[in-house]
Amino acid sequence: MVIDLKRDAIANVVINQLYKYTELQTSYGINNVALSKGRPKTLNVKDMISEFVEFRHEVVVRRTQFELREAEKKAHILQGYLIALDHLDEVIAMIRASATPEIARESLINAGWGLDEIQARAILDLRLQRLTGMERDKIREEFEELQRLIGRLRELLSNEGMRYDVIKTELAEVKEKFGDARKTEITYLDNEVRIKDLIKEEDVVITISHLGYIKRTSATEFRAQRRGGRGAKGSKAREEDFIEHLFVASSHHTMLFFTEKGRCYWLNVYEIPEGDKTSKGRAIQNLIQLPPDDKIRAIIDIQDLENEEFVKSHNIVLATKKGIIKKTALEDFSRPRTTGVNAITIVEGDELLVAKLTNGTSEIMMAVKSGRAIRFAEEKVRATGRGAIGVSGIDVDDDNDAVIGMICVSKEDNSRSVLVVSEKGYGKRTALEDYPITNRGGKGVKTLNVTEKTGSLVGMLDVAAKEDLMITCKSGMTIRMPAGGISELGRNTQGVKLIRLDDGDEIAAITKLDDNEEEVNEENGDGEAQADVNATAEATNGNEIASDESTNAADASNEGEEPGSDEPVTE
Repeated sequence: MVIDLKRDAIANVVINQLYKYTELQTSYGINNVALSKGRPKTLNVKDMISEFVEFRHEVVVRRTQFELREAEKKAHILQGYLIALDHLDEVIAMIRASATPEIARESLINAGWGLDEIQARAILDLRLQRLTGMERDKIREEFEELQRLIGRLRELLSNEGMRYDVIKTELAEVKEKFGDARKTEITYLDNEVRIKDLIKEEDVVITISHLGYIKRTSATEFRAQRRGGRGAKGSKAREEDFIEHLFVASSHHTMLFFTEKGRCYWLNVYEIPEGDKTSKGRAIQNLIQLPPDDKIRAIIDIQDLENEEFVKSHNIVLATKKGIIKKTALEDFSRPRTTGVNAITIVEGDELLVAKLTNGTSEIMMAVKSGRAIRFAEEKVRATGRGAIGVSGIDVDDDNDAVIGMICVSKEDNSRSVLVVSEKGYGKRTALEDYPITNRGGKGVKTLNVTEKTGSLVGMLDVAAKEDLMITCKSGMTIRMPAGGISELGRNTQGVKLIRLDDGDEIAAITKLDDNEEEVNEENGDGEAQADVNATAEATNGNEIASDESTNAADASNEGEEPGSDEPVTE
């Protein structure tokens, strides 16, 4: 049979669907019913192994007890032989003087040599040839060998470890004598199909709200708009709720969730409930065992935790609000646990803020909401275990100040720039070279001219011109724009208007994604979606032009405010 697939079909998904829903491959269950301690019981593989080992242990004990009894009986008779040999002349004379065997037996028992009835009977049954010198030596050697055997058997009965060693030795002998190639194959338990193979691999947008609701949405539902637009509604939320985390991942990847108290949890992307961009999502406590007094602060997208080479060559860098930074090998997070693990020890008054994946040779930048940023080499941070506290990354000496973001960039990548965004919708790109490399733990240099108009710094990303930027507001509004359309300015400027906010609204989250999805939509002729974008642009055209003109004028004035921008910020 030949099956022709459509051009966009995934062969592995189709074949697995055929295995699951047709007779192309048939699987059946087996009820392993066995007697356990005299009662019938259904056993799984682990139970069968446990029952078998317990049975073999009982066999070894009972066999050893039997062999010990038989050895002691034989040694008792040989001991009687030795007594008779030591008094051979008296024994012979006593037997010759006895009228009957019963009288001879009684005479041996009463002779005072310590013989009992069993030994006396054995002596009377002894053949005369056993009285020769050679036979007498054989009796003594056999008695001594039995004494050694009795000692080993008694030690075996008193030592459980020795009994299990006997079980292993005997099983190895059985394997060597009767072992052959396995006739059956143990495969994936869930209908013999990996769930991941049934899920279409695509980029999805994952959002987590302030109150802990999570969902995944196809990235194609978000359309690019011009800088300065109002955006589109990104999520339905309660009045007091807003989108706090927004990022893009593949549906086949694994997400590592880090909480503000320093715990790490694992979750496959395809296990996150799917919803449209206006839905609320599902409480994350229903998906992972997150305590009610803890919340998600950082997320890392891992392509494959089973790739040993990748796991051993990468690290996870964590940063807290008080400027503490910590590096731990990804290998320490490669064994998922449903209850989570400790990723960092958080001191009182601090909380985890950011987590990044690095290759060991990156450069790290940290920024605080007062507008300062520091840049240093990853090698300055020594790798420690999951339970460590970490070291100082940036100096945060003001109680009203805090770290707002951290980025890790490659030394060899010159195509990326530093994007900073303020809480009132202003932002800019700045070349990475504008930030001097220093030691960790310093105050850093100015990255954004924070004023009452811009508000405090709320986010920092490393972006390339081909990537798109997604901005989410606390009101739920979301806008997607090309990063290349954002002006590249100096460090000591205010930036340009990225999104127009309503009164009382603020930026909640920023993230980046490739522009490939938008290109695919345009190639497929998605006219309805494009019409939505055009309608949004027309409705806000006049306001956008005015905003752009005023913003460009501010840009021009800001670009002249560069003197002293390379000097470190001081109190």
